[in-house]
Amino acid sequence: MAQDFGEAAWYLLAIPGINVEGAMTHAQERPPVWVGHILMKTNRLKESWEFMRKIGLRPIELQRDVAVLELRGGTHLLLMQSDQVSPGPAPFDFMVDDLDATHRLLTDLGLAPSPIQTGPFHRSFSVEDPSGQRIPFNSSHVSGRAV
Repeated sequence: MAQDFGEAAWYLLAIPGINVEGAMTHAQERPPVWVGHILMKTNRLKESWEFMRKIGLRPIELQRDVAVLELRGGTHLLLMQSDQVSPGPAPFDFMVDDLDATHRLLTDLGLAPSPIQTGPFHRSFSVEDPSGQRIPFNSSHVSGRAV
């Protein structure tokens, strides 16, 4: 059953790869929408910036209270200086093409990744950033189509 988007339907038709029902068309080579920004608070901005560069993020800008780094696909990681940061899980995870090679690299860099574990959807490990947040690294589950 088609959903009625009313006046918004012309917006959907203007987005390549989206049909009037709001569903992606199969002819689209890659999804027309992606994550633009993810946010992580840190109480050690400069050290977190250097850490993210070390693990492979592209540096964009470092200011007094905010840093911007780029991931594959153009997503920006915003690091925000904050005194209210608790050690524990990061608010996101990373995905890599070769989990074993990434684990070896981070080990060689002295970042002490956790052992690789196998879960129901991914193989994964985690690394602690300078603010004490553990960032999971997952094996890729990309569908094999352009992303």
